[in-house]
Amino acid sequence: MSDPRTTPSIFTRGAVDLSALRTPAPAPTSGEASAQPGAPGGPPGGGGVTVIDVTEATFQSEVLERSLTTPVVIDFWAEWCQPCKQLSPILEKLAVEGGGSWVLAKVDVDSNPRLAQMFRVQGIPMVYAVVGGQPVDAFTGVVPEAQLRQWIDAVLKAGGVQAPAAPEDPRLVEADDALMTGDLDTAERAYKKILAESPADMAAEAGLAHVALARRVVGVDPRSALAAAEAKPDDVPAQLLAADVEVLSGLADEAYKRLVDLVRRTFGDEREEIRKHLLSLFTIAGPDDPAVSSARRALASALF
Repeated sequence: MSDPRTTPSIFTRGAVDLSALRTPAPAPTSGEASAQPGAPGGPPGGGGVTVIDVTEATFQSEVLERSLTTPVVIDFWAEWCQPCKQLSPILEKLAVEGGGSWVLAKVDVDSNPRLAQMFRVQGIPMVYAVVGGQPVDAFTGVVPEAQLRQWIDAVLKAGGVQAPAAPEDPRLVEADDALMTGDLDTAERAYKKILAESPADMAAEAGLAHVALARRVVGVDPRSALAAAEAKPDDVPAQLLAADVEVLSGLADEAYKRLVDLVRRTFGDEREEIRKHLLSLFTIAGPDDPAVSSARRALASALF
């Protein structure tokens, strides 16, 4: 499992000795019990607990024993800690989104110094993942939400839990619906609005690139376009259009190869035009597509 930042995880397996905590804990006093359904941190209507406040007295039952069946993420924090006030709300939101697939356990280091000492907490916020009664990974400091989601997904996989699907963005659903019905103007406006509010939204970027592709092939006969490209292998516009047709026909691999080969045979402005066109096709598929990864390597080889 990896740390959500680019720096290595600070966790060293075996570095945390929890044996002293594996003893029968006294009953929690008022204010130490886990969040109840309908209360802040507890889901409405009696679902599973998502966010709990933990003390040394409740640590065994709420963290160690609970982690035998459900991954637990411990948030070490303090009231005076400003970075904690940035990270904790994000963790709490993600825990609620998780719907009980994992639990966020919040530990106030000022009230529970022994827990902080046993986990070797030297700076806060510090976050530990506990699976099967053992710490499995940790990080310190504030990290972006997107990277935090990736880290939590890795925690869930370590615990044998399927990560819950992210809720659909209604803005994206509306834009996708417009694209599917051929209302390209509405789709374009919707995707651009999403990107204005969330510039790193890859789904909206892919949608906008798809709109551009759809505009380029309006009224085009696929067979004629492919035949023209076959007859004129060095005609750049014909090859670009053929690649567009191939992508829309589910032949993205062929489209990428076509344009990479064309890059090898061209120079200057033509080569740059082809490169940009190919990158726009990559955007439609997304960076996780294996064909895109392979084609990117081929493009880099062709360019350099």
